[in-house]
This record gives sequence, C-alpha cells and structure tokens, in this order.
Amino acid sequence: MQFNRETFISRAEVHDQWKDILIEALQSVDTDYLTELVQSNDWLPGIDQLFSAFRRDRQNLRYILIGESPYPRAESANGIAFYDAAVDALWSETGLSKPVNRATSMRNIIKTALLAEGFIEADPEGKISQASIAMVDKSGMIQTMGDLFQALQDRGFLMLNATPVLHSMRKPVIEAKYWQGFLGRLLELLAPSAKHPVTLVLWGKIAETIESLELSTNYQKLVSEHPYNLSFIHNREMQGLFREIGVLNKNPLTPTLSPEGRGSFKSPLP
Repeated sequence: MQFNRETFISRAEVHDQWKDILIEALQSVDTDYLTELVQSNDWLPGIDQLFSAFRRDRQNLRYILIGESPYPRAESANGIAFYDAAVDALWSETGLSKPVNRATSMRNIIKTALLAEGFIEADPEGKISQASIAMVDKSGMIQTMGDLFQALQDRGFLMLNATPVLHSMRKPVIEAKYWQGFLGRLLELLAPSAKHPVTLVLWGKIAETIESLELSTNYQKLVSEHPYNLSFIHNREMQGLFREIGVLNKNPLTPTLSPEGRGSFKSPLP
C-alpha cells in the first residue's frame, strides 16, 4: 500500500469535523514510522480502526479521556480506549458478566461507577463482591458495552489512548513516544476551537506524561492511576467524575456547564 497520511483518516471513516485537525496533527508523526504501519500487519487495532474514536462529532466535546494502549486481542481492540469490542452484556445473574469480570480495567471502572452513583457500598475491607452486585436492581442501568460507550460519548467523551498502536515488537511506553507529538498538536489545535471547556482525563503513567506538555495548561485535568489498579475504585476524583456524569443511568441526560467549567449533566425529565 502506498503511503499517504490521508489514508489513515479515510480508512478510519472519521467524522468530517475532525479531518483537517487530524491531517495536521499527523504531520507531527515520523514518516518512516507511518510507512511501517501501512506496510505491516503486526499491530492493533489496524488501519481501519486506528482513528475510530474520531467517528463522533465535536459538538458536545467536554472530556478527552486518555488511557494507555489498545487491547492485545484483535477481537477486542477497536480504536476506542477501554472499549472491549468482544464484550456485550455488562451484567449477569451473579453480578458482572464473565467477560467484564475477567477484564480487570473494565471491572474496576464499572465498580467505580456503581460506588460513585450510590448503587452499592463497599464492605468494611473496601471490596465490592459479585454477590453484592447481583443484588442491585439494574433495570434502569446501561446493559451492554456498546450502550456504555455510547452513553460516554453522549456525555461528551472522546476516548483515546496515549498510543493508538499496540505493536507486537515494541512496548507501549516506547510506542507512545511516536505519538506524543501527534497528541500535543491535536490538543493545541483543538483548544481554541472547542465550543465548551474541555477536561483532560488522564489514566495511568503513560497518559500522565501529557500533563507535562506546556499546551496542557489550556485544559483542566483529572489525573489518576490506571483502572487496572484496584485503588482506582476508591479514587475520590474519579468517583466525583463518575457521580457527575451518571454514566450507568440509561435515561438520556442533557449537558450543562458546572461552575468549574467541566461538563455536568441533568435530566430533561421533570
């Protein structure tokens, strides 16, 4: 395949509102590196899904969540951070569904949301058991992985990884260096054109490196450990964020601006 930066944009079918910004930001990525990606199949999620997070529009953008790297399984990696495309149902009769309960990061994200939104309480040791989750009435909750990430998008989230590429021959911390210039330029271009104040939500040590970039001063920031860590569940800032957005509530929410400038949400229902 002949190399062309616009190939990455067209193949991923990104929204028209992102095309110019992405093409400009891609100028910051080494040409030889991009050529290697075009000519190789040794990486995930593949060229057709590399920028699939940008298929959403920019109208309600309020949060840019940045994780680490794509899932290491072709059936799971889809270009959207933390979205496991191989998982459907979130719940089962015993609590979390087996696929969610096996996926450490997603398990901790769901438990954080349950705790933050007041659906459940941790035991005296700070743990949340499958049995306690099974007892929660989930009739008013999001039911599937697809619906969960649609809800996050509706609440203003763009979900990226510090490296959108997981290469079979390189560690994510090395791969992320190829993309730091891209992320920096993306954030630089986005700041003056954003319709609302945007908060960077940085999960994990690789994502934290973005905090050191001078341009990050244009954004409010929420920084935490990676959701792979059990301590994520009890991170007060993440609990506050999850409580604010009410992500497990399947009823549609209307975005408003909080006094701090971050997006908060209220139901349009009386």
